[in-house]
Amino acid sequence: MDIDIYCDETLHDLFTSKKDSNQCMFIGSLWIEKQLREEIKTKIKELRVKHNCWGEIKWTKVTTTKEKFYIELINLFFSYGMQMRFRSIMVDPKKVVWSYHEEDKELGFYKFYYQLLHKWISDFNSYKIFFDMKKNRDLTRLTVLKKILTNQYQNSYIEQIQALPSKEVVLIQLTDLLLGATSAKLNDKIVSNQAKRNIILHIEKLRAKEIAPTYGDETKFNIFKIRLSGGL
Repeated sequence: MDIDIYCDETLHDLFTSKKDSNQCMFIGSLWIEKQLREEIKTKIKELRVKHNCWGEIKWTKVTTTKEKFYIELINLFFSYGMQMRFRSIMVDPKKVVWSYHEEDKELGFYKFYYQLLHKWISDFNSYKIFFDMKKNRDLTRLTVLKKILTNQYQNSYIEQIQALPSKEVVLIQLTDLLLGATSAKLNDKIVSNQAKRNIILHIEKLRAKEIAPTYGDETKFNIFKIRLSGGL
């Protein structure tokens, strides 16, 4: 099976910020069967036309006037069952032991990306992985990640890892929406935006459970809270 993976992150600046914070960083990924890519993109375009809602899809852009559009995006995600899945990793920056990452916060960031991805890679599948474009000090980060995943999963094919501008990739944008809702709920950042509250409640209704860290066997909407004091 050919799988496309679309990745994004939120609050990653917590790794470099000197401000004290009780919030967690989240990295998220949307996994879809490759043959469904164009169909899903077409359905998103149809929703844009229906709701006259254009521009970048982002959690930060959720408003009352756009709520119905975003609710239908959530419905679309759940309508595909296991053909479209979401997995995220939750990291508390205050608990990261940076000596394990050579005191290199950028290296640590990509190690957490590895933890996000590797649990769902299966034998005999082919994977294309797309990241939101960002400036890295070390320009080999994605090349090294691809090499590590290829070496570990020799019965799978890591065909491609590529950084793309999220403004041009609607499925990275959809990842941002799911990730933003997850981060807002678990970081208690919903504040007074009722539309965002309604989207979170709608996700929880469709999941039939609260947005919260899950066990490893959760395969539709997985939230992995990494334990940084030994074990995963």
